[in-house]
Amino acid sequence: MGLMALGKNYDGQSCALASTLEVIGERWTLLIVRDALYGVRRFGDFQAHLDIPKAVLSQRLATLVDAGVLERRRYQEAPPRDEYVLTAAGRELWLPVLALAQWGERNLGEHGPRRLFHHVSCGGRIEATSYCATCGAMVGPADVEVRPGPGLGAGGRQDRVSLALRTPHRMLDPIP
Repeated sequence: MGLMALGKNYDGQSCALASTLEVIGERWTLLIVRDALYGVRRFGDFQAHLDIPKAVLSQRLATLVDAGVLERRRYQEAPPRDEYVLTAAGRELWLPVLALAQWGERNLGEHGPRRLFHHVSCGGRIEATSYCATCGAMVGPADVEVRPGPGLGAGGRQDRVSLALRTPHRMLDPIP
């Protein structure tokens, strides 16, 4: 049996999942959304944290802006510089990003979770369903603090985002 070549898109598919994959199904895109949830907003920070080629990052950011997942905002006029902020539609991706990350931690992680997610209001752990294990509330990303987990280990990457995420950080707040 021969291998079947995969198409480049999902034309002809009348399926919401296929349409979603057209926007967020590329390998770098969910990592960009994850970082935006962590509070990454600037091109250079995305590029350094992800080790993504600049041309690929430019294309993925443009796709996410065009799809309404990110909003491009000017933060400096001279020289012109923009930041990328999650829209309401982008913040809705919190649950699938959380579920995929926690699945990876359970099934692929060797030393425990690299990141722990806690409810800001009560301090409880957030489950893959986005419910707080302590108070039972469904928690959106604005009410989540990401903390280093036991799998993060010492050393590691030295970019600005990695260094900032070695201490507790409220999701969606800009990386300092």
